[in-house]
Amino acid sequence: MKTDAQFEDADGFYEQLIDAHQGLSREESEVLNARLILLLANQIGNSAVLSECIRAARHLPGGGKTGR
Repeated sequence: MKTDAQFEDADGFYEQLIDAHQGLSREESEVLNARLILLLANQIGNSAVLSECIRAARHLPGGGKTGR
């Protein structure tokens, strides 16, 4: 799992992500996020890397309960 910054344009990506949510309800935003996660996971493709990313995201500050 890569943990160092890999973005060519992090600010541009963040702006696109925020813009994509404009005008959406909370439910629509959650669906957009879920679809985006699945598309990005498909780009990664490696199930071991994806599992490691899920564990890391869950244990980052604000990522939910720990100890699982």
